[in-house]
Amino acid sequence: MNYAYLAGAVLLAYLIGSLSFAVIVSQLMGLNDPRSYGSKNPGATNVLRSGNKVAAAVTLLLDGLKGWLPVVLVKWYGADYGLGEGAVAAVGLAAFLGHLYPVFFRFKGGKGVATAAGVLLGISWLLGLATLGTWLIVVYFSRYSSLASLAAAVFAPLYYLFGDRAAWYVDKSILLVLFVISALLVYRHRENINKLIKGTESKLGASKPAAKTGK
Repeated sequence: MNYAYLAGAVLLAYLIGSLSFAVIVSQLMGLNDPRSYGSKNPGATNVLRSGNKVAAAVTLLLDGLKGWLPVVLVKWYGADYGLGEGAVAAVGLAAFLGHLYPVFFRFKGGKGVATAAGVLLGISWLLGLATLGTWLIVVYFSRYSSLASLAAAVFAPLYYLFGDRAAWYVDKSILLVLFVISALLVYRHRENINKLIKGTESKLGASKPAAKTGK
């Protein structure tokens, strides 16, 4: 393992993860800061509450891309620089932590669902699709984005651990990172968990749109 290259890759992944696209896209499209309405979470689900589906879709795509890109770059080119599976796990975690605690936005980021999905797709497209499928099934029947995210977070490391070995194999460093990401996702949804228990959590499509123009 080349630790100099590893440190550089981890730092770059964290900086990429620190790009809060919910805020950036909202500013570019003339929308209110997503940290000022709804759940105040800078993520695609809250941007959707602005009433602008295009902005939400773009945010979702870019937040996922910033998790996927560092992982696949290390997978594709890391071997030339002495970087193996441990580096893949490290940059995936770094990008995810960048979204949660972005250096460019005073370390106040989103909950990390889309970025985590991007990391999973980078590790294995089949693992990513299985996890996304879980999210879609739960959100379709419950209409709770938070519940779907929690279910996906719990199942993701289990899919990796017990999945088809022909599709992906168990690497201890990746498995550890998946459990860490899962735990952080649950922690970031702690308020949603309380609302789900109390029955006060809002469903997708049930909230009133926020103002569409910036202040």
